[in-house]
Amino acid sequence: MAGARNGVFAEKMSPYLRQKMAEGKNPGELSFLELQYVVDPSEAVDRAHEVDRHYQSELRTTFEGTELKGVEKLYRRTLLVEPTTICAAHCRWCIRGQYATQTLSEDDLERIARYCGSAPENAAVREVLVTGGDPLILVDRLEFLLDAIEKHAPQVEVVRIGTRVPLQDPGRVDERMIRALRPRSTFRVEIATHINHPGELFPEVREAYAALQSAGARIYDQTVLLRGVNDDPDTLITLYDELRRLDIEAHYLFHCVPIRGMDHHRTSIAQGLDLFRQVVASGMTSGRAKPQYTLMTDVGKVSLYEGAIVGRDGDRVLVRTGYSYEDRRRWAPEWTLPSSARVDEDGFLQVWYLDSDGGKADS
Repeated sequence: MAGARNGVFAEKMSPYLRQKMAEGKNPGELSFLELQYVVDPSEAVDRAHEVDRHYQSELRTTFEGTELKGVEKLYRRTLLVEPTTICAAHCRWCIRGQYATQTLSEDDLERIARYCGSAPENAAVREVLVTGGDPLILVDRLEFLLDAIEKHAPQVEVVRIGTRVPLQDPGRVDERMIRALRPRSTFRVEIATHINHPGELFPEVREAYAALQSAGARIYDQTVLLRGVNDDPDTLITLYDELRRLDIEAHYLFHCVPIRGMDHHRTSIAQGLDLFRQVVASGMTSGRAKPQYTLMTDVGKVSLYEGAIVGRDGDRVLVRTGYSYEDRRRWAPEWTLPSSARVDEDGFLQVWYLDSDGGKADS
């Protein structure tokens, strides 16, 4: 999910996506792909309070005399690892679009596995989230990391792998990949994916997800709410019906994050909440097909609930979280409080989050 040079996020599409876009016979037929992958002039428009990165969670720590690279931590149970920041295609709404290009060596990955298994601050870690970039771009490197976790971090129970390869280049899901994702003796493998529109579920995409499931991987979806792509109830209801049919768990409906140049992809929070109510409280979707509506803030993910928004200052909202400041410092000793956040009188974090007008200013 990286590739920015001089602040410009390069357009990148896989041959598979280009072929699919070329197959569209009518204007706008495949707009759900074009809006996600084709550069838009609106990306050059900056807003106040937009940032280059969704949050600062990299570990600035030394282990075995070497500074760790490609490791983030915000939560008690989870360590995040980025073996590579390369992807098969560049989603224009990417939260990591401004990250520097980097691929970790096998030495780096084995050191991370040892850190996960032996550092005192990781005693409670039970999950490793492998993301990037897209870990399934470099299958050999991913397999090496999984083997190292099995060897050096036996307390890990789940390894989650974030990927859009099945949507962007489903032909990569082959026997070699399935072998790399085989069940290990100490943990199970889960696949996290972003399916944002039911039209993305082409037959070969469905086959790729089915192949991953046949390898034993559990798959869950984190749909990103995108203006013009899926910001209407019929599209979302159809999508969640399809996900249930494919045995893919609907986990999050993410409000599109306020990364620099991305406002044209964003709805307002109010629009998102209204859509969320229409999808989950209308009887149009059944129990297990319902996601959580969630913001990615500077201190981590916050699912919206009654009373979560406690203030507003212009186009920013103040969000109450359940994150304890002291707990956060204990789990990630190098973590520092971002300028957008504060600690309330009970010791919990509150954080400012940039809202959007959802395009009303353009209408």
